[in-house]
Amino acid sequence: MLVGFQTSDDAGVYRLTDDLALVTTADFITPPVNDPYVFGQIAAANAIGDIYAMGGRPLTCLNLVAFPSAKLPPEVLQQIVAGALSKITEAGAVLAGGHTIEDDEPKFGLAVNGLVHPEHYWSNSAARPGDALILTKPIGSGVLFNANIKGMVSTAALETCIGHLTTLNRAACEALKAYPVSAATDVTGFGLAGHAYEMARGSGVALTIHMDQLPIMPEALEMYRRGVTTGVNKHNRDMVRERIVFRGDWPDWHREIVFDPQTSGGLLVALDSAQSEAALDALQQAGITSARRIGTVASAEDGGRLRVV
Repeated sequence: MLVGFQTSDDAGVYRLTDDLALVTTADFITPPVNDPYVFGQIAAANAIGDIYAMGGRPLTCLNLVAFPSAKLPPEVLQQIVAGALSKITEAGAVLAGGHTIEDDEPKFGLAVNGLVHPEHYWSNSAARPGDALILTKPIGSGVLFNANIKGMVSTAALETCIGHLTTLNRAACEALKAYPVSAATDVTGFGLAGHAYEMARGSGVALTIHMDQLPIMPEALEMYRRGVTTGVNKHNRDMVRERIVFRGDWPDWHREIVFDPQTSGGLLVALDSAQSEAALDALQQAGITSARRIGTVASAEDGGRLRVV
């Protein structure tokens, strides 16, 4: 085992030969949208994203399905799987089967295997002082989905959100492989602060995040300003409460964006600061137009600190 569960990484890495390693992961979610095809796309992109977060190439996928067959017709499940298959195929991987159980509400995801060179995988625990932090997708999907249930989100904002969530991190991963990435993770359920904290803790460093440089989905901050939140924000806030410091005149509702739980979020990478502008240009050329440099890495006597300024 090259990477196990000790550092809360996105996937396991197991050496097969001197130049080949297996990347393995599993993830499944409840529906964030009503459209079953889009649900399948989001769930698949979310699970496959763990392979990209390790710098790997996805290879095989297995469906993980919980489905209330007495409540929903089989056509709904067919559409979920069809949506997932569209993203699996786009990733250059194959669907090899899966498993289904009966449940009271639908849940769907994938177990995914991929490949990476055993000396060139990414981990979340090797960020170095002096690195820059780049985030490849905007944040805010958690509060937008909750606000949409209340009918508070515009059609345009929701469509933009779904567009980001159904976008694979493949292009971002491939563009960043040309640069000296020290550490990487994808931003999902723990929110930006939670996953940044895991990187800081695992690397024994301090991370500084610039609030005004964060890419944020349209209307997400407005939803927090209007009092909408998610059931996960409190958990994410508590996770880092003793390790995070806010410096700046940010109202409490604005601060909540860093705790917003993401689904199929972007890559958060630490890489040589001198290469960060070139990496951002490469991401832009690859169509990752929302990528931003959001902060820096510094040494710390007490590693695992976060500063939001």
